[in-house]
Order: sequence, then structure tokens, then C-alpha cells
Amino acid sequence: MSLEDPLRQLLSSWDFSNNTEGFICRFTGVECWNADESRVINIHLSDMGLRGPFPIGIKNCTSLQVLDLSGNRLTGQIPSNIADLPYLTTIDLSKNNLSGSIPPSIANLVFINVLRLNNNKLTGQIPPELSELYRLQEFSVANNRLSGQVPIFNYGVVSKKSYANNLGLCGAPLRPCNHENHVVAI
Repeated sequence: MSLEDPLRQLLSSWDFSNNTEGFICRFTGVECWNADESRVINIHLSDMGLRGPFPIGIKNCTSLQVLDLSGNRLTGQIPSNIADLPYLTTIDLSKNNLSGSIPPSIANLVFINVLRLNNNKLTGQIPPELSELYRLQEFSVANNRLSGQVPIFNYGVVSKKSYANNLGLCGAPLRPCNHENHVVAI
């Protein structure tokens, strides 16, 4: 399956018939390290009306630093191999229809500063491993279907607003978790 472009905002510039070095750098929403190379560093495709599953070809953009696919109609899960893009500093997948759980592998993205996953249909717990993202400055998972205890982040990068409308979440800065139901008999 591939990404659909019903508004035809990309078709005019996304022409794969010319495969000379650097051709991809002329695509709408794509920025490269150098215009004559095909080393993609930024993808900004927000609010383009794109729909379909998360584009798996992004895994080939191994120099990628910014991935902004917000405000589209992406479906399916966030792939765990997103962590194979080691230089990512910003991931904005907000305002889509993504479902499933947040991949714990995101914790391997040691340069990540911004992680916006709000306004999707994500379920399950927020991986506790994300608390190890020491460079994280902005984090939002608001308006999903998440549950469980929230990770403890350093430097106060999250507020109640970061978790809004996930009724199953608990732990600081939210309401305390009720551990009475989790008593283990000895």
C-alpha cells in the first residue's frame, strides 16, 4: 500500500522519472543537505491531505532530522523501525488517524527534541523508556486512547496538557495511580 494524495499537492513535483543525483531534493516538502545530493534531512508534509499507511520508504532517509507528517489522514501503526533514523530531532505525527501502541524503540532516538503524537488513536501505555530521552523539550500525546502510568521525564518537559483527554493515564503530573488493584499476593 502507498500514500494517497487526493488533493494532488505533491504530484506536480514528485516525479520519479528523473533519477539523477539530487532529483528528490526538488520534491515539495523535501529538504536535502545539499541540492546536488539525495541526502534528505527534512520532510515537511503537514496538512497535505495525504492518506494511507505510514510511508515505509522513509526508512531509507537515513540522514533525516525532521519528520513532519502532521495534519494528514495517515492510518495504521507507527513503525518500530522509525528508530533506524538515528539523527531525528523532530517527529510530528500529530492530527492523523494512527493507531496501535507507541513503539518503545523511539527511546533509541537520542537526538530527539520534539515528539508530537497528539490527536491520533494510539492505545496502550506510553513506553517508560521514553523517559530516557534527555534532550526532549516538547512532548505531546494528548487526545489519544492511552492508559497506564506516565513516564517520569527530566526537566519538566511535560505538563497535564501533554496528556489531555487520555482518561486512562495516571501518575505525576496527572492524578495518582490507584495501585490497590495491583496488589500481588505472596
